[in-house]
Formats: sequence, structure tokens, C-alpha cells
Amino acid sequence: MESTSSSEDTITFKVSHFYSVLVVLAFAVGILTGYVVWGRSSIQAQTVTNNQPAAQGPIAQAPVATQPPQFTRYDIPAEGFPGIGPEDAPIVIVEFSDFQCPFCKRFNDETYQQLLATYPGKIRFVYRHLPLTSIHPEAFPSAEASMCANEQNTFWEYHDNIFENQDRLGKDLYMQIASDLKLNSAAFEDCLNAEKYRNLVQQDSDFALNLGVQSTPTFFINGLALVGAQPLSAFTQLIDRELAGEIPK
Repeated sequence: MESTSSSEDTITFKVSHFYSVLVVLAFAVGILTGYVVWGRSSIQAQTVTNNQPAAQGPIAQAPVATQPPQFTRYDIPAEGFPGIGPEDAPIVIVEFSDFQCPFCKRFNDETYQQLLATYPGKIRFVYRHLPLTSIHPEAFPSAEASMCANEQNTFWEYHDNIFENQDRLGKDLYMQIASDLKLNSAAFEDCLNAEKYRNLVQQDSDFALNLGVQSTPTFFINGLALVGAQPLSAFTQLIDRELAGEIPK
């Protein structure tokens, strides 16, 4: 009897334990199934939220208000520097440029004339120097040459010729342009050899660098900065707002 009773007890214990394990497994499977279904629904809901409004009509969440764009005006002197256009123009654009910079050439070739033509009589365009001497060895000499030409009232013609011949920069080219423009070549060469405008070019460069300008071309439109060889549309967007009085003074 003892052995039979003992055997039955043993069998009863094992069956009970087996049922308990089944219950635990069933519970775990139920939890796992619920998690998978919930997780899949959550991802689908998130995808809907990311791709389209979660609700349509008046119950849709209103967009978060954004801050209005901030504008900083810099005090950029324009008087006494080479300029073109009416002195009383409502828009004054000061460009800091480098005659050996390919992006400056791109702006000159693709945007400069279009910009002036888009706003006839409304733009005063001023050129100031920022020769990037660490990468452009002829940037400083070409800037000096342009100022020697400015001394004979031919800055802009000289400016255009330098950009047209950017791949040939050097003293021979500077003298050739002076001759082609029928300048007083002797006076031009004396100016160049004496480095007459070296300090002026250096002062322009120092001013720009102290202001925080780090690349060419950089423009200031009534003191508002615009960096790089931007397309015409970038200029017109800013100028139109400025002319409309939409930007705080």
C-alpha cells in the first residue's frame, strides 16, 4: 500500500505541475500575442501620423506656430568705394569679393547684370575687397590693379576684364588690360609697382574678417547679409521684402 500510495502521489504531483506549466505558457503566449498586435497597430498609427494628418476637418491638430525670421543689419560703409548705380538708390548692395575666387566669377557671369537689370535705377552696387591670400596668390595683386584702374575711372571695365581672364591672372595680364582700356599705362604701372593701394585693400580685408565674413562672395543688402554665389531669386526675395518695408530697420 505504501508503495502504491507513493506512486499515485508522484503521478498526481507531476500532472499538476504539468498543468501549471501549461497555464503559465498560455498566459505568456497571450501576452506576447497582445504585444505584437498592439505594437503593429502602434507602428501603423505612427506611419499614418507621419505621412498624413491623423484627423481631417476641424478636429485636426493646429500646426505649431513658428518664430518669424530674424534679421540682423550690419553697418557696412559704402561711400568712397567703387560703386555703380544711383547714389540715392533705395537698395545698396556691398559685395566683398576676390578676383581669383571661382564663385565670385560665377556671380559676376550669371547674376550680376541680371540683378541690375531687374531693378533699374534702384540699386547702388559697391565692390569691396576680401582677397583670400592663403588659397589665391593673385587675389591681392589683382585687387591692387583694379584700384589703380579705379584711379583712372575705369574700375568696372577693369573688374569685368579680370573676371573674364581669371585663368591668366598676373602682372602681364594687368598691364594688357590697362592697355586695352587705353589707360595711361605708365601711370598705371607706377601705381602697381608702388603698391599704392595695398593698405586700402588690406583695410577692406581686415574689416570683413573682423565682421565675421569667412567666404567670398559675401553681400550686404542694406546691411542684410547674403552669403555665396546665390541665384537671382535669392536676391529678389530679400530685395522685394526690403522695398516693401517688410523687414525691420
